[in-house]
Amino acid sequence: MAGSQAQLSKLFKEIRACRNCVDEPGRRGPLPHAPRPIIRGNAKARICIAGQAPGTPVHASGVPFDDPSGDRLRDWMGIHRDVFYDESRIAIVPMGFCFPGLDAKGGDKPPRPECAKAWREKVFSSFPDFELILVVGGYAQKWHLSGRAKGTLTETVQVWRDYGPTYLPLPHPSWRNTGWLKKNPWFGRDVLPALKREVARLTA
Repeated sequence: MAGSQAQLSKLFKEIRACRNCVDEPGRRGPLPHAPRPIIRGNAKARICIAGQAPGTPVHASGVPFDDPSGDRLRDWMGIHRDVFYDESRIAIVPMGFCFPGLDAKGGDKPPRPECAKAWREKVFSSFPDFELILVVGGYAQKWHLSGRAKGTLTETVQVWRDYGPTYLPLPHPSWRNTGWLKKNPWFGRDVLPALKREVARLTA
């Protein structure tokens, strides 16, 4: 059963003080920088964005999706920043709360697994039931779709209707995925209009 706003605020405070990936890291070793857990939302939110992990700009600003990926995601959703960052409307709960660092090619590493293990069940049991969860990227889809995700992200997003009305799988809005969007025009034609309609309904 969902908890109160006071309980949710207490949990957020605990998450923002978390140092698991530094003090008790798994086989990946400790986080290469100071933790800065990022999570947003309150008990009134009807939409949740279940993303991957903060990137370099977000680690610096402390504001989720405060980058070109966020610009694209807001465009997909058909909303401006004031609605996107209204915590009474939209919660943002990444798979990894901290920036995981960069890999050898300069890309972001995968979300740290310590976050989901320690916090994810607690977070989603503390929120009221969301009416729409945007499941962004493969890591989030694997966790939230409970074994129903397909073999590839493309296959999962292609059957987006199968996960409704609560879940809507999306590719990551990174500009690295511009090629994917060009190869899959059905996403803009079929998925985005449905996404915009639901977001407009739930944020009205």
